[in-house]
Amino acid sequence: MLRPRIIPCLLVHKGGLVKTQGFKDPKYVGDPINAVKIFNEKEADELIVLDIDATVQGREPDFALIAKLAAECRMPLCYGGGVTTAAQAARIVDMGVEKVAVSAAAIANPALLTEMADAVGRQSVVAVLDVRKRSGLFAKGYEVCTRNASVAHKLDPLILAKQLQEAGAGEVVVNSVDRDGFMQGYDLELASQFRQALGVPVTCMGGAGSLDHVSQLVTKLGVVGAAAGSLFVFKGKYRAVLINYPTPEQKLQLCRDVLKI
Repeated sequence: MLRPRIIPCLLVHKGGLVKTQGFKDPKYVGDPINAVKIFNEKEADELIVLDIDATVQGREPDFALIAKLAAECRMPLCYGGGVTTAAQAARIVDMGVEKVAVSAAAIANPALLTEMADAVGRQSVVAVLDVRKRSGLFAKGYEVCTRNASVAHKLDPLILAKQLQEAGAGEVVVNSVDRDGFMQGYDLELASQFRQALGVPVTCMGGAGSLDHVSQLVTKLGVVGAAAGSLFVFKGKYRAVLINYPTPEQKLQLCRDVLKI
């Protein structure tokens, strides 16, 4: 039975696990490998790990860290950060990583996704689009940004997503910059637009602060990936650091939300 995937997203900054708000002010929340061990025990559906330093610093992926993550992880793993070539993607998949995520490099050169799909299979190629509402008095709609939201692109997110799908992306992750870390709920309008426009699996990220928010997403959109960072590393209104994940009973209820039973 197809069902929504509930996906913790871990951000790696200076070797540690962090959480941001609006892609700013990274707060240290622990060790990435230790977090993976806990999510193993909690039987997470999937895991996304993003190195938020690599592209900004112009360096290649941290292959030593990837090897440790892949060796420890007992669930499907998606890694992103610094990937600019199909050869790098192939090396990462050879380490045992199921999916490789790209953002800035794919936007600059969509043919990279074609090359990656040829090298590792379309199902292992993930395009990540960081999206925010346009600013300005008369601005409407959304825009795409890269490099931790420091660079804006005059590109329509939906048109770009379709182009990346056609180029070879087997999955698209849409990440709301405006809602990142604020735990006030997903941007359901944005998520719905992507879900309707694309024919590949869509994962939504940015804003989840409770399982009710996840339920709202899957009730509205059906079978999608529901990714979150703060929800799975913080607990309570004071944002105490605590790695957590839904129980099997809670996940079953989310499936019922999709099936409306």
